[in-house]
Amino acid sequence: MTRAGRAGAAERGSATLEMAVLAPGLLLLIALLTFAGRHALADGTVEQAAADAARAASLQRTATAGETAAAEVARRSLADQGLACLSTTVEVDTSGLRAALGDPGRVTVTVSCPLKVADLPLALPTVTVRATAVSPVDTYRER
Repeated sequence: MTRAGRAGAAERGSATLEMAVLAPGLLLLIALLTFAGRHALADGTVEQAAADAARAASLQRTATAGETAAAEVARRSLADQGLACLSTTVEVDTSGLRAALGDPGRVTVTVSCPLKVADLPLALPTVTVRATAVSPVDTYRER
């Protein structure tokens, strides 16, 4: 057998070995890209839900009605955009609705949404996405 024939025989199976070494790294890279995409989409969705909730709360006349409207609108906004949170937490600061007529006020809403990422081959069971939005209260609207 010639020298060229022996060199080819020595490399038998090397492609299989290279694939076995590279496959876990490629799968991890795909999982990280999937996680980053999910997180980016969820972040935008939660920011939009917080903005919608803050606006809805700022249109109410009482603090109780503002808190109720904010929670309802935030949950509906998340559902409409197809984001499945494990649980949704809506924190509302409606102190601006108690401001005297002619005084500026604002409503602040924070929406928290824990996402399930256990289906990805990462060591993260959940990741919480949080966003805060502020909406001004009409200064001269009767409360």
